[in-house]
Amino acid sequence: MSRVWDVPVDDSTRVRDVRVAAEEASACAGLPAPRTATAALVATELATNLLRHADGGRVVINLVERGRDGTPETSVQLVSLDHGPGIPDIAAAMRDGYTTASSLGAGLGTCRRIANDFDLHSAPGRGTVAVARIGHERAVKGARPTPGPRVGGVNVPLGRAEHSGDAWSRVYDGDRVTLLLADGLGHGPKAAEASGAAVAELRGVADLPPAEILRRLGRTLRPTRGAAVAVAQLDLSSGQLSFAGVGNVGGRLRTGGSWKPLLSHPGIVGAQAPASVPVQRVPWQEDSLLVLHSDGLPGRWTPPDDGVLLSCDPAVVAVAVLRDAGSAALPVRDDTCVAVLGGRPGSGA
Repeated sequence: MSRVWDVPVDDSTRVRDVRVAAEEASACAGLPAPRTATAALVATELATNLLRHADGGRVVINLVERGRDGTPETSVQLVSLDHGPGIPDIAAAMRDGYTTASSLGAGLGTCRRIANDFDLHSAPGRGTVAVARIGHERAVKGARPTPGPRVGGVNVPLGRAEHSGDAWSRVYDGDRVTLLLADGLGHGPKAAEASGAAVAELRGVADLPPAEILRRLGRTLRPTRGAAVAVAQLDLSSGQLSFAGVGNVGGRLRTGGSWKPLLSHPGIVGAQAPASVPVQRVPWQEDSLLVLHSDGLPGRWTPPDDGVLLSCDPAVVAVAVLRDAGSAALPVRDDTCVAVLGGRPGSGA
């Protein structure tokens, strides 16, 4: 099930809460003690920066998969987001050793160096998003980026519950990337059980086309309450993206500077799935970017057109979409999951 730690950071006592949450997440991911300490340090710095520069925000911690070859490892993803004034000088903030008063002296530059993946985006008047992933092994400085598109995402439960009823996952297989997003019916552990079953099944069926994956998932989810599920499959050899979805999950595809909606078919996978599901096939270009999302996002959310943001780690894009769909005073009102395919080489899970 999708375990999530969602910690509001509105006063100094919350910094400790964020650190403890990072340590709990590290234990769930099976990280060794040195990497757990790294996660705690990065979490503390992110939380401190929220208080110091944005008058507060939130830290969301997810367990995500990293790596492509063999069985991907479970890593800890730390996300900080705020609606603050933004960082006026990102280059200075990212210099190794640059820090703020009342922090541990790590600085964002050091966080970038010790995390396996780190990226941030900041815009004046809109706020800052930072994403760090901590894996089992120490980060390798100067490691070559893995070529090809990446996937990243964020998952936030309704009311800061322990589990989200939404889930996402991806499978790489040669020139093919298969991305799945599931929204279990309702909320709470039973919804998380349904979406978790869909994610667990993906690895065994990712070699199939999207419509067949949905049919297989229909059998897998029958003992659960069911879920809305979207499947996107990118074939790099043919330059084609195939999309199929059932229920209140959807997507937007950006190609050539314009966004196109990808629509799901009514129904519930595992309960009231249609006999056949239409598949949308669209060309994939070098600048293409795909956003899949559950219905926790408002129906009229606005896709980003910030070129700097769109070149960031896909998880940063996902978090910015989530943040900008609501506000500090009006957060999203459901379990909400956003997954993004695309972005520059070397970024993403």
